[in-house]
Amino acid sequence: MIDIYLDLRLYHCAALLLAVFLDLVFGDPKRLHIIILIGKLISALENRLRKTFANNLRAGGRILVLTALLTVLLPAAVILHGAYYLSPYFGAAVESLLLWQLIAGRELCRQSMAVYYKLKAGELDGARRALSMIVGRDTQALDASGVSKAAVESVAENTSDGVIAPLFYIMLLGPLGGLAYKTINTMDSMLGYKSERYIDFGRAAAKTDDAANLIPSRLSALLMLAAAFLLGYDARGAWRVFRRDRKNHESPNSGQTESVCAGALNIRLGGPAVYGGKLTERKYIGDDLRAVEAGDISRANKLMLLSSAFMLIIALAFRCAIY
Repeated sequence: MIDIYLDLRLYHCAALLLAVFLDLVFGDPKRLHIIILIGKLISALENRLRKTFANNLRAGGRILVLTALLTVLLPAAVILHGAYYLSPYFGAAVESLLLWQLIAGRELCRQSMAVYYKLKAGELDGARRALSMIVGRDTQALDASGVSKAAVESVAENTSDGVIAPLFYIMLLGPLGGLAYKTINTMDSMLGYKSERYIDFGRAAAKTDDAANLIPSRLSALLMLAAAFLLGYDARGAWRVFRRDRKNHESPNSGQTESVCAGALNIRLGGPAVYGGKLTERKYIGDDLRAVEAGDISRANKLMLLSSAFMLIIALAFRCAIY
């Protein structure tokens, strides 16, 4: 019985390693992606629940969160347990294919570096278009430094959302934990806005995402501090700005990683930004020691990759020892 348990732990670890390998080599799957399916489910639920709970949108939003999680997790649990029942090899293969779709390190790096390469080539309009694929703000009027800053912010924020947080929940709760996190994160990205349309209906999704990211975002910041030290960046500055400015973001979690990144690179992030043609005032994060440049996008990605590697090592050690 002990041997079987140990073997299953090794299969789970192998599945996670294979998933990370697939992400690094291929990036996101090009055709059928589970996050796209989850997005379609959320849209369908929104259309239905808005009509049913027209007089109580907050209640409709809460039901959407619960319904989406159950609809996603129950079939996934049946499939995973069935696959492992048939064969541990088949189970590990199915698990790795699922985990592959929950980790977005390669895609984050690819999309942000597309902005970098356009800037290095002097193609500002192309850089703006590439940036518009990864941020929600208006990009048409940004200069090269503004484009670079927005891309760095995206990398810093998604270091947690796209890589470390999924690994954290995979570590603690297995593939279903990672899938639950990505479902919550997708709901927030679709519904968690303070606009008139979503201020009530999207409240539950936003609050659930805030809670889910409470620990991973802070863990991500600590891992980024360690990465900054090993990369030879300004680790002391990162610690100083983290302590001072981590609450200067409208999100209680995004400021954790953005403050570390700003301090490590000796740049200033945040500040006013235009969304949907409207200027939004935001607090600054970091010190205005120099202009943000295209090279900072590459530096932010190195922080992301190394801190993610730290998280992977921790997750593998935990799953092999305890899970």
